[in-house]
Amino acid sequence: MATGGNGCSDPGGRADRLVDAGFLALEQGRAEEALARADEAVAAAPRLAAALRCRAAALEELRRTSEARQAWAAAAAAGKHDPTVLADAARFLVEALPDDDMEEIDLEAGLDLARRGARLAAKGDDQDLSVELALIEARALSALGRPDEALAAIARAERAAPEDAEVLLEKGLALHELCRFEEARRTLLSAEARDPDDPWIANALGLLAERRGAEDEARRRFARARRLAPDDFPRPVRLSHREFEAAVEDALAALPEGVRRYLSNVAVTVEDLPAEEDLLAADPALSPGILGLFRGAPFGQKASMDPWSHLPSSIVLYQRNLERACSSRAEVIEEIGATLIHEVGHFLGLSEEELYQRGLE
Repeated sequence: MATGGNGCSDPGGRADRLVDAGFLALEQGRAEEALARADEAVAAAPRLAAALRCRAAALEELRRTSEARQAWAAAAAAGKHDPTVLADAARFLVEALPDDDMEEIDLEAGLDLARRGARLAAKGDDQDLSVELALIEARALSALGRPDEALAAIARAERAAPEDAEVLLEKGLALHELCRFEEARRTLLSAEARDPDDPWIANALGLLAERRGAEDEARRRFARARRLAPDDFPRPVRLSHREFEAAVEDALAALPEGVRRYLSNVAVTVEDLPAEEDLLAADPALSPGILGLFRGAPFGQKASMDPWSHLPSSIVLYQRNLERACSSRAEVIEEIGATLIHEVGHFLGLSEEELYQRGLE
């Protein structure tokens, strides 16, 4: 009598056959059928990791996100010694959750699963899975705002697969976040040579071209990314400079009178993109994708070692980054107001943690 490797009676390995049928249905695009087979397999062998993995994958494919989150947690618990199960669960948390559902706790959990899976894959000498897990770890770290640690994880993948376009892409993205722009460009050009049809490579090279003022190249690369992956790279919202400044004026006028009084000597300006010197003035460097920045000493404080504290107080909003972060004109205008309030919070001396606690992150 077979037990399915879980201590549960499973005559004739019925659960294993149901799992195989479930994964076959998934491969053929029949997610509802895959879920039905997985449910039957779990009923026959409740602790069978493969059955729980099949069920989680089917729920993910059906976009039943809340149920998929619980199902992947169950699969990871049952398959805690299986690096493939851990890799799939980590990937779901780090890469597959919709942005509206993604939370820092998910990224931290995915990071932990990826690291655990990587240790098991290394013991089993599974090089391909080790590379996959290193990349998941790097993406989690990047999303958590830790690109320096992401670069270290990518280095492990690069040692195993130095010519892999996906590895080179992740390296280029991490270098870009670290403001190592020329290194990022060289790395991404190497990735493009290996996979010229990757939209993420095209978009990243567009960002770098835009930053160095090569507008024609930037437009060409952004257009290519849109053609290759229109859902991932829709045409950005564009406001004229006059329209954008008018939206900033409206956002300022919407602030409480008491706050506006404090801002009477604070210049609020608009720039296309953050200057490299502003990004590198912070330690660690700021992300090139920041939406706004406060320069100067916070209200009521004297100048400090902060490189901006000796400058006249000012708030700058970055038009292209704000437009790129939004999907509609209304969303851009809403984000202008949210970013302005965030930077006003810095002017008033609030830390990032305090801004988060007040809902101003």
